Amino acid sequence: MGMPAASHEEILVTRAKQGDRRAFAELVGTHYPGVIQVVYHLCGDAHVAQDAAQETFLRAWQHLPAYRPQGSLRSWLYRIAVNAALDMLRREAKLDPQDIDALPLADREPGPEASFLAGEQAALVKQAVNALPPASRAVLVLREYQGLSYQEIAAALDIPLGTVMSRLNYARSQLRTRLEPQLGLVEVQHV
Repeated sequence: MGMPAASHEEILVTRAKQGDRRAFAELVGTHYPGVIQVVYHLCGDAHVAQDAAQETFLRAWQHLPAYRPQGSLRSWLYRIAVNAALDMLRREAKLDPQDIDALPLADREPGPEASFLAGEQAALVKQAVNALPPASRAVLVLREYQGLSYQEIAAALDIPLGTVMSRLNYARSQLRTRLEPQLGLVEVQHV
């Protein structure tokens, strides 16, 4: 029995480590949507998110030779993305909860009142998420918006599994506390 065949992503990583920019560009194309979502949900500002995503891939390119695939490439990139977004927020000092972009609505053609109410609720949720401490916000974004498992979050943020669970519990508790009075919610499970 021979060695298992390398995945397409593993081949691209190997080629990119050897300086192949096209291979790296393909990796960027694959992982850009997830990275931009992570940084957008952490920053809450589309322009800052674009800058943080670019910074993420610049750092990834610079540190790719040191990358060792103990976990998934996605987790490694998300760790870089979270750090880039938090660095960007520190530099920009931009956590203005009044600057809320409209979030896409689940219903494609709601009536005007439903659109308004859904937009208001989305704005309240976004404001509450942006008010969380950065460490808790990062765990919540990776879990709820990106669908990462607890183990993947632990790997992406380089923290113990128990810390992931406690930060997620804290974040959900804070959201529940902030949103119950405004939305009349009994329990906030998914943001």
